Amino acid sequence: MSTEDSFARVRVAVVQAAPVLFDRDASVEKACRLTAEAAARSAQLILFPEAFIPAYPRGLGFGTVVGDRTPEGRRTWERYWANAVEVPGPATDALGEAARGAGAYLAIGVVERDAQFSGGTLYCTLVYFGPDGRLLGKHRKLKPTAAERLIWGEGDGSTLTAIRTPFGTVGGLICWENYMPLARMAMYAKGVSIYLAPTADARERWIATMRHIALEGRCYVLGCNQFVTRAMYPPDLPGVADLHSQPEVLCRGGSVVVSPLGDVLAGPLWDEEGILLTDLDMAKVARAKFDFDVVGHYARPDVFQLIVNERPQPPATFE
Repeated sequence: MSTEDSFARVRVAVVQAAPVLFDRDASVEKACRLTAEAAARSAQLILFPEAFIPAYPRGLGFGTVVGDRTPEGRRTWERYWANAVEVPGPATDALGEAARGAGAYLAIGVVERDAQFSGGTLYCTLVYFGPDGRLLGKHRKLKPTAAERLIWGEGDGSTLTAIRTPFGTVGGLICWENYMPLARMAMYAKGVSIYLAPTADARERWIATMRHIALEGRCYVLGCNQFVTRAMYPPDLPGVADLHSQPEVLCRGGSVVVSPLGDVLAGPLWDEEGILLTDLDMAKVARAKFDFDVVGHYARPDVFQLIVNERPQPPATFE
């Protein structure tokens, strides 16, 4: 057996699409359909964007200004909350069945409704499923960005999830978490070789961030975004008038796959829905670390050390 034969090869699918906005059940159905479509094209790892179920509510203000909230904004929140996903729950059961039917690993962004305590908090969460349909884990976004903090809570270190697979360790961060150097370092230290970066950032310069992470982590990077237009929003959504001042194309996409040496392998995909399919040669991860390994021979633990608190931080503990 040659050296290259000892490394796995894997086909990945990056799904650039919009959900059926603010409709959890219809969004789950669309995700299942697109998962089957990717599997029919031999995908073994399938990634969906940030907050795919039920929506990334781009352009909505939820009736909030500093010091005041409106009754209409509370109704917008109510609709969003009612279509959020409990993990585990019926929606994740359906997604797990889709992963099992596809025989593939599936990672998908959901807006998670906390079911452990009051149920009143939503989180931006990345959920992982195995090819046998099992729910393997989740990652809650550590720091929602800007106005996202009006609608999402903060995750803690207990969900810095990395999944070991036959073709390497899979894990990642959501959107602007990827600008947090220490969060990236934590994922590199977990040995992530396929780094998932679901996002809502459709700027062209986001591609530079994806390439930087690939070079820094010497890993494959899968950047995944939605393509969304104003017309996709339900016309009866409270607060939908907020979108009147927005452009027709609210999110251009920009999904991309990058090699461990920073080369763009697929995409970026702009201004349409689609699936990027790419075959990854995992031997290239090892080759890339020959001259740079951020948590190995290029580290200086005698000077710099990162301490990661992975203990859950519940608001109440009952003994």
